[in-house]
Amino acid sequence: MSDIRAEDVAAIQAVLVKSYKAWEAGDADGMVADYTADATAIMTGSLRHSRDEVRENMALAFGGPLKDTSTYNKQLSLRFVGRDAAIVVTETGILFAGQTEVPDAGKVNATWVFEKRDGDWLIAAYHNSPLLAPAR
Repeated sequence: MSDIRAEDVAAIQAVLVKSYKAWEAGDADGMVADYTADATAIMTGSLRHSRDEVRENMALAFGGPLKDTSTYNKQLSLRFVGRDAAIVVTETGILFAGQTEVPDAGKVNATWVFEKRDGDWLIAAYHNSPLLAPAR
């Protein structure tokens, strides 16, 4: 991997960590600080059409059902699509008060689409889908 790509990988991972920490703090503004203005997010069957819409929905959730939660996140892959785009796939889930691990039924696979704009890596799209039980 070239030094530039290693630097890009580190920058992308820093954006993810910043978003995870903002979630844990219940900070909707911080959570979407590195989203593009036109970012889309699909979560639990809902489509959010902009950074502002994601922030508004997360602020409501942090004040209610997601109050005092954190997230479990495991990066499964990161690949570049051209010079200014990257796709990160994670396994993630919500840790509710008192939980030390997310039950398998609460885990999702998530896809993050990153775009490099003016030298900064930003989240352009996010989508998650529940993990399916293994085929028998």
